Amino acid sequence: MPLSLRTGRARFAAAAALALSLTALAGCSDSGGGGGGSASAPATPPSSPSSSPASPASSRPPAAGQVKVSIKDFTFRPADVTVAPGATITVTNDDTTTHTMTATKGKVFDTGDIAAGKSATFTAPSKAGGYPYDCTIHPFMTGTLTVK
Repeated sequence: MPLSLRTGRARFAAAAALALSLTALAGCSDSGGGGGGSASAPATPPSSPSSSPASPASSRPPAAGQVKVSIKDFTFRPADVTVAPGATITVTNDDTTTHTMTATKGKVFDTGDIAAGKSATFTAPSKAGGYPYDCTIHPFMTGTLTVK
């Protein structure tokens, strides 16, 4: 058998093995690490489920006093929060990297950087309305603060 034919088959086999390995790795990366490709996949699931609970959340009475939001696995928990005007909101970063909780319009609230294992507190706006927010470091992390 000519050398060029064997080399061509070897290249094809190597390319096929690489493609199979990458496919297997892609199937294992649903845990939502921080990588570029993995980060875009988790952004879709939180959007869909959070839009469903938004209806029941808006029918709940707003939380007064101290409200807690945690950040874990690159997700705000809960992502959609309904509070009374002026409520105190404490955001705890239970993740392994720094995050923020920042209003996306008008900079009505901003926790600043919250290091892993730390917390930040802010006061909800006094004006009723919906305030979308995100993590300025990881913009795929989103939620809505509703003031009623």
